[in-house]
This record gives sequence, C-alpha cells and structure tokens, in this order.
Amino acid sequence: MYSDRAMERIRVIDKKIGFIENIVRNSGSIIKALEDEENSRASILMHLTSIAEQFDKLLHSGELEILSNFEKQDIKGSYELRNFIAHDYEGIDLYIVENVIEERFPVIKQGIKKILS
Repeated sequence: MYSDRAMERIRVIDKKIGFIENIVRNSGSIIKALEDEENSRASILMHLTSIAEQFDKLLHSGELEILSNFEKQDIKGSYELRNFIAHDYEGIDLYIVENVIEERFPVIKQGIKKILS
C-alpha cells in the first residue's frame, strides 16, 4: 500500500487539476483562459507548477510504486514544464500548456482514479 504522505500528494495533484478544469470551464475554453494574462493564465501556470512539484517530491522520496500508475512522460514533462514556467515565464509556449490540459490531464486523472479507488 502507499504511504499517507504519498496519498496526500496524489490528492493535491487531483485538486490542482480540478482547479485548472474549473478555470477553463469558467473562461469558456482553454484558449480563453490562457489569453487572460492577469488572472486565469497566472492561476493555471501556478497550479501546473504545484502539480510538477508534487510529482517531483514523490520521485525524490522514492515513491516509485505510486508513480508507476502514471506515464513517465507525464512525470518528466510536468517537471520540464515547471522549469519553463519558473525560468522563462513570458516565453512559455501556451500551445504546450493547452496540450497538457487537453491531452495529458485525462491520462493523469486515470492514474489518480486508479490510486484513489
């Protein structure tokens, strides 16, 4: 079974994905959310950073069993995206962010569902 700390990190990831989905829904689309530089985009990028940090903490604490529920590209990609956000905020490719939300979140959510069930 997974440690309580690892489970809490998974719940944080799930919560942050939910926050991003709510922002997108309230904005009307991913594109509209990302166009709102002052609020929605900033919130989305911050939540993506938090998701990456949770994955990184799981990795560095040796929680490989729980991480096996996710695709390696999602774990690695989330941290690479976090680095882009942190080090080149204005240069972030919003197409990549859009793709993560649209294509990778459903895959990540499947892993979360498997863990939490």
